[in-house]
Amino acid sequence: MKIGILALQGAVREHHRMVEACGGEAVLIRKVETLSEIDGLILPGGESTAIRRLMDRYGFTEALRSSGLPMFGTCAGVILLAKEVVGQETGHLNKLDITVERNSFGRQVDSFEVELEVRGLEERALAVFIRAPHIAVAGNDVQVLSEVDGKIVAVRSDRHLGISFHPELTDSLVFHKYFMDMVKENISKKMSV
Repeated sequence: MKIGILALQGAVREHHRMVEACGGEAVLIRKVETLSEIDGLILPGGESTAIRRLMDRYGFTEALRSSGLPMFGTCAGVILLAKEVVGQETGHLNKLDITVERNSFGRQVDSFEVELEVRGLEERALAVFIRAPHIAVAGNDVQVLSEVDGKIVAVRSDRHLGISFHPELTDSLVFHKYFMDMVKENISKKMSV
């Protein structure tokens, strides 16, 4: 299984390490043409506005909007996957029927680490929150996986997973394994058609 990591900006190396720790093959994605070589894509944390500008410049925005790839967005990545972002006229990739609010947990100095319960899983996940967004509204087809202080911080809908935090800055493989299981499900569905 090949898991791509959008390597334009953000925590790329850390996600690479996590994918390989889960037994997957990590592929750094810097060109649109290489999207056809992977089974799933991670949109890493970083600065969502900078990532979006680079996505536009290199042709990723339209390619990803029309792509059927499973996608996993962490921190800035969930902002990119959202249909709506508070304070913006439009979303970026419109893959998750959610409304995201930026910097919901304070500034950089307010960063924190917490253990999360994840609905449907026995194992708890370690999460690092750095200028993290939260999911203000989740649509009907969106499954809420985790919350912190009453704020939604992890969701899944069909082939897309979005989280507000950075699991790649911990040793917790919970969400990378979860995503890779989603990718396996997608591969099985495609093979059975």
